[in-house]
Amino acid sequence: MDMLNKVTAFLQQALETQEPSINLLDSFVDHWKAITNYYIETTDESRPVKNTDIPWRLKQMLDILVYEEKLEGEETGSCMEYLLQHKILETLCTLGKAQYPPGMSQQVMLFFSKFLGQIQKPLLHLINVYRPVQKLIHLCGLPESQTEKEESQFLFVLCTRVNKDSYVLNYILEVTKESQKQRSGSTSEESVKERCSGSSSPAGEPSSPSAQTDAHLSSIPQTGIIPVLIHLGKSQKSRIALRAMESLLQLVSLPKEDTGKILAERTPVCHLLAQRLTELYCLVPSTLDPADIHSLPGLQWRTQFTEDTAEESQSFPGSEHVYRFFCFLDFCDQIVKKAPKVLANKVAKAIHHQWLKGVIEPQLLQMSEVGILVHTALLSCSLRHTHSPVLLEELVQFLLGSDTHCEQRDQSTSHNLRYCLIEHCNHISDEISITTLRVFEELLKKPNRHILTNLVLRNLEMRCYRLPGSGCGDERQGAEADVLEETDELEEDPFFTDMYEDSGFSGQEPLLSLPSVREKHNPSTHIQAADVVNSFLCLVPQEAKTSHLVQEAGYDTYVHDAHKLMKECSGPSLEWNWPDSAKATESAPNTDFYEGQFLKMLFDRIARILEQPYELNLQVTSVLSRLAVFPHPHLHEYLLDPYISLSPGARSLFSTLVRVIGELMQRIQHIPNVTERLMITRRQLMGQEEETMMDHATLLKGVIVLEEFCKELAAIAFVKLPMEQQ
Repeated sequence: MDMLNKVTAFLQQALETQEPSINLLDSFVDHWKAITNYYIETTDESRPVKNTDIPWRLKQMLDILVYEEKLEGEETGSCMEYLLQHKILETLCTLGKAQYPPGMSQQVMLFFSKFLGQIQKPLLHLINVYRPVQKLIHLCGLPESQTEKEESQFLFVLCTRVNKDSYVLNYILEVTKESQKQRSGSTSEESVKERCSGSSSPAGEPSSPSAQTDAHLSSIPQTGIIPVLIHLGKSQKSRIALRAMESLLQLVSLPKEDTGKILAERTPVCHLLAQRLTELYCLVPSTLDPADIHSLPGLQWRTQFTEDTAEESQSFPGSEHVYRFFCFLDFCDQIVKKAPKVLANKVAKAIHHQWLKGVIEPQLLQMSEVGILVHTALLSCSLRHTHSPVLLEELVQFLLGSDTHCEQRDQSTSHNLRYCLIEHCNHISDEISITTLRVFEELLKKPNRHILTNLVLRNLEMRCYRLPGSGCGDERQGAEADVLEETDELEEDPFFTDMYEDSGFSGQEPLLSLPSVREKHNPSTHIQAADVVNSFLCLVPQEAKTSHLVQEAGYDTYVHDAHKLMKECSGPSLEWNWPDSAKATESAPNTDFYEGQFLKMLFDRIARILEQPYELNLQVTSVLSRLAVFPHPHLHEYLLDPYISLSPGARSLFSTLVRVIGELMQRIQHIPNVTERLMITRRQLMGQEEETMMDHATLLKGVIVLEEFCKELAAIAFVKLPMEQQ
């Protein structure tokens, strides 16, 4: 070995100093002949390749090629011509496949990796390069392979090269013009056959999506670089898996649409990604605690390969499967985000078909409460990990459907999953209700216009919740009279009247002094911003209030949060072309107002705030608060305007709260020392006192949530009204 090192040093020095006595081609040929002579002369077939001079000679050949390229510049050197003409790469592939001498495949992989990585000239379009590369790809990803490390390195260099020269993708995928023509012809023939078979079928129905997917996959080669990368991405060795996933991401990130179309139509990448995601999801135990799922941090796909994440993934039983699934979900999300549009759409639809429809939907519609709970929690966390608009759109369509027309009361829904999820918010199991409400809260955090339209806005579009004519007509009719009239209506409500008679609160105490704001969403009325804010602040009677007795529990603490939430929700809505002002109402609406299944569920829940568990109340009010922040004029009016005249049978958020307050006043009359009990309960909830058993605990906690919710709505109204003046 000392002699070999001396020879290596001498050759390297000669190359660097351009010694005229050293002929590059002669040296290159001598090294290659020495390798071929080994196979002719050796008789010891068990001798490992690392104990021969083959690795050294391959390195010298590579060094000569690299040095020659520097000398020749744009011209192809004689050594490179010799390598191509004598099909040296082809021969090396054959030797690597034979694994003779033992370990030869590793040496071949290393040589190809360095050859493709260090030679700068475009080479992959040459038949004597891409054919051996194709053959070497077929040697990767084999069962029980001992060369995973070298395979991952070779494929990474190859994908990096393709990323720089995207036109060579066809050669790597073994796609020729003839095969593309055959594919096009077979596709047209299949479509004709499908139409013919569809028309002759008994029910006259088209083939199922799964049948169409199977037919499509049967025409796609299931070998090649994509399946190999997916296979290596499953490796137990983190570095190998990371390198394989990086390679795949490079490949699908090619910016041109035609390359995206080739990957989508001529490789199984879409199917394999969706299949792998589904496999990992099915490994997640169904006995998980939903609290553990909700406590997961936002995971990025690369983090699964770090030591810190490896330790965190053992934090609860089954957590390693949860971490692996959400990391791969983030990987798919990144692929959809970076891939060309045609490929992104197809990957997202494959995920919709295989994972969402194939696995999650049956789990959400099952009868087992334990199963519903776990899979709903996983769905909520999946929404949190989805950021690409294309994949998010598939999730939204899966959960809510595509309907945008007004909902009708007692009308059968065209999207069963949406109906069932909203019903689960009213489930007999409080845990299922809370977890499903989390799903809708995650949905409302997403920058997708259809979510708000489908859940809420389509039912508010015609403003049928208003009394006909209450918002129209001559401005000079007098906004003050309108306000007084609407206030009188509230005061005539028996709950409203009893509440203030019993509390001794007149409702006249000024809490805020804000500038006059003319409502942009209703030009016929002038409302003091202070009146709107005070309407919510004054809802809870004085003897039921306790926040003023505790530091840092005042209304002003919500203003900062409201500003932050407003900024978060207003940003995406700027691109949704929402109207600046409310739509003019018809004098006589054709139909009775129905707020829709989602708002009805939320209002029903708020109406029961005094008898529901504390955690459930927090989740309901959290969803409503986020809804109230959105700057749509109809939504703002319906949720935050206490002065609208409601049409017969309609209810708003404010009118629902008024009736809750009326019920509250009746119930607390039967509780001795109610203010003191409320104060103790508040301290316990804040962790200032140890929690003890107390009569009427659910009611007392409900009162505290109600007070805080009213302050939160007041803060949102305060933040929004001045902005509408601008």
